[in-house]
Amino acid sequence: MVHIGKFNHLEIVNQVPFGFYLDGGELGQILLPTNTAPQGCKQGDWLDVFIYHDSDDRIIATTKNPRAQVDQCAYLKVVSVNNVGAFLDWGLEKDLLVPYSEQDYPMSEGISYVVYLFCDEETNRIAASTRLRDFLPEVATEFEPKQEVSLLICGRTDMGYKAIINGAYLGLIFKDEVFKPIKIGYKLPGFIKRIREDGKIDLCFQFHDTNARGSLAEQIIEDLIAHGGLSTLTDKSPAEEITKRFNVSKSAYKKAIGGLFKQKRILLDKNKITLIDKTK
Repeated sequence: MVHIGKFNHLEIVNQVPFGFYLDGGELGQILLPTNTAPQGCKQGDWLDVFIYHDSDDRIIATTKNPRAQVDQCAYLKVVSVNNVGAFLDWGLEKDLLVPYSEQDYPMSEGISYVVYLFCDEETNRIAASTRLRDFLPEVATEFEPKQEVSLLICGRTDMGYKAIINGAYLGLIFKDEVFKPIKIGYKLPGFIKRIREDGKIDLCFQFHDTNARGSLAEQIIEDLIAHGGLSTLTDKSPAEEITKRFNVSKSAYKKAIGGLFKQKRILLDKNKITLIDKTK
């Protein structure tokens, strides 16, 4: 069975002056134009080809690699907008349509968006959508805390950033877990922080276990010693300043200085941290 919007392994069954015809099973013979056919290929060869509709709405094959396939997400730029919808550059001759019905909000030319590619069941045509929640679940049982995952940043909220997990689920990174500049479209490694009672997924970029916090605590002590026992970098300081000095999130820094305070190694003030001199 040939899958539109994906790569298929098909046999060349006929050669014509303008290309090669492939055995498309129920879809009949599918043209592979000469300009994308491998040099030296011939009838009887098997090729890996991507199947989609060309500008004339014919099912066609190509050996070019699109930036995403059906059932995948990608960060793509809008190259034009008309009365049908927005069109994205996905690396093929025919641009990819995002119908107005699949836009969470109006899309603008020249701007990139994270979209999900799907094949319309009625027309067999490939389209894309910014309505990610219609295709990707936010509830999962297959993940565990501390599990490493791949993330695609796909949106921003008042609480933090939304991210696509392993290309298949939606999760949330809270603001206090963001310790370096990130933007929509960034692909980053991350971790499952926790699975909430409602099954939704919280994420983080670093999983701060006891050993990690201990190491950070010693870095803070060394920093205090280097600055005469005083630091103005408190738990009220901007996250950017904390990251710049220790390369950790504000949340991790707060936990580390909280541990040092409980150990009576530092004094905490609204505007400063003071190292307790154990020699007195």
